[in-house]
This record gives sequence, C-alpha cells and structure tokens, in this order.
Amino acid sequence: MTDLAGATWRKSTRSGGSGGNCVEVADNLPGVVGVRDSKDPTGAALVFATATWAAFVDGVKEQRQR
Repeated sequence: MTDLAGATWRKSTRSGGSGGNCVEVADNLPGVVGVRDSKDPTGAALVFATATWAAFVDGVKEQRQR
C-alpha cells in the first residue's frame, strides 16, 4: 500500500462549474500519482505509477484534439 500522507491534492482548473463532480490529483510523490474523489477526501484513492498516469493524460489530450 502506498502512503499518501504527504500528498498535495489539487483539482483541475477546468473543474470550476461541475457541481462538485471532480477528481483531485496528487503528483508530488516520488514515482506515483494519487487520484481521489473530491467529494470524499478521506475515502479511497487510486494510485498509478507516474509513467502510467502520464500515458493516460497523453491519451486524453490526443482524444480531445480529434
């Protein structure tokens, strides 16, 4: 299990008017990225390897450009 105690969580700047349906990302930890539901900050978080998260973000950006 990855310790997320030192995580610095942030929401996307594009999540402003979504009515609270947001995710938060912590990308300040070595080798991992945490993802959690902003409505439940004490709940479970998903943890991805940094390279896996980067590939996901790149894929999303690619899809948006189509």
